[in-house]
Amino acid sequence: MIVVMILSLGYLLLWQTLQLILLVVRGERSNEVEILVLRHQVAVPRRQVRRPDLEPPDRAVLVALSRLLPRARWSTFFITPATLLRWHRNLIARRWSYPKRAGRPVTRAQIRELVLRLARENPTWGCRRIQGELAGLGHRIAASTVWAILTTAGVDPAPRRAGPTWTQFLTTQATGILACDSCTSTPSA
Repeated sequence: MIVVMILSLGYLLLWQTLQLILLVVRGERSNEVEILVLRHQVAVPRRQVRRPDLEPPDRAVLVALSRLLPRARWSTFFITPATLLRWHRNLIARRWSYPKRAGRPVTRAQIRELVLRLARENPTWGCRRIQGELAGLGHRIAASTVWAILTTAGVDPAPRRAGPTWTQFLTTQATGILACDSCTSTPSA
């Protein structure tokens, strides 16, 4: 593929070089007539086709020739600086694009079952503790992965799974706290 593209680019460059030599050798009058004919031939497809489809060797030749012309004459090209920049962005994107990945690799079912089993058998353990136990067993996964597995399974990953919440704790201890506060004595001086 690359060899064919290099050969076609070489052929086009050779052809364009020979054309430039012929333009220098011929008379000025015939050059002007040929330029008028070529401009008319370019103008006809421009009216019919909004955006021509150029091959990479064609693009390379047009870019090289645009470097030879003064900037004031660039209006004769249908290649604008924006087009050149777009070609460059596409080239870079093709060169540096990586295969599309769907995201993180899926955690194996065996590890999921092990995480859920550890959470079920040890209700006071949190994500970090479960992660540490798994590391001790030779399974290296992140604490966030443990949390995601527990959340997906509908298990609260917090270490208070078996204990009461703060509201429940304060409700049951409210009478004892009030009794303690009312039984305190102030020291006498």
